[in-house]
Formats: sequence, structure tokens, C-alpha cells
Amino acid sequence: MPHTPPPRLRVRRIYEPPEPDDGLRVLVDRLWPRGIAKADAHIDEWPKALTPSNELRRWYHGPEGEFEEFRRRYERELAEPAAAEALSELRARAAEGPVTLLTAAKDPSASHTTVLTAALEAR
Repeated sequence: MPHTPPPRLRVRRIYEPPEPDDGLRVLVDRLWPRGIAKADAHIDEWPKALTPSNELRRWYHGPEGEFEEFRRRYERELAEPAAAEALSELRARAAEGPVTLLTAAKDPSASHTTVLTAALEAR
């Protein structure tokens, strides 16, 4: 079996201007980010199957939301058939060239993007 290179992924806030080395720009938030016109976003894909469900998102941002439990629940959602297929497709795209995951999260390192990136990089 041929060796496939690791995916070339990075996470950026959607509010940052596009850069030439972004490659495929993928919005990974369930809701469209506030204050961004679709024409200005330069989004190539918006696979909602890869975003946390509305229920999970509301729970995480509520008073009981805790990151490790969020991670476990989101990983279960990513294992569901539609998400698993979208994950596989995006992983294949990342093997072909750079992929930038875009989020409106103020702190992407404490958001669903860390879980999604780990899932995309998993072998």
C-alpha cells in the first residue's frame, strides 16, 4: 500500500483575510458567521455534516458545557455515517493539497476545530 502524506491542515478565523497558501477553504461552523458577507468569505466548501449538531453546540455553550465531554460527544457525531463520509472526503482533499478550516470561534484552540483536526489527521 503506497504511503499517503499527512494531510496539510490549518485552522484560521474566518475574519482573517484569505491568504494565497490557504488552499481549499472550508467553513466548519454550523451557522454562518456574523458580519461576513458570503461574497467576502471566499469559502470553497461548507460541509455541515462535519459541524457539531445544534444540540451539542447549545449544550457546550451553556452552563454545563465542558470541553472533554464535548470532545467525546462530538467524536461520536463524527463517527455517524454522513459525518464519516464527509470526513473521509475532506481527508482525501487534504492529502492532495492544503486545506484551511475556517471558524468564527474567538479561540479556535478551545473549539470543535481541535477535535475535527485530530479526526482528519487520524489514520
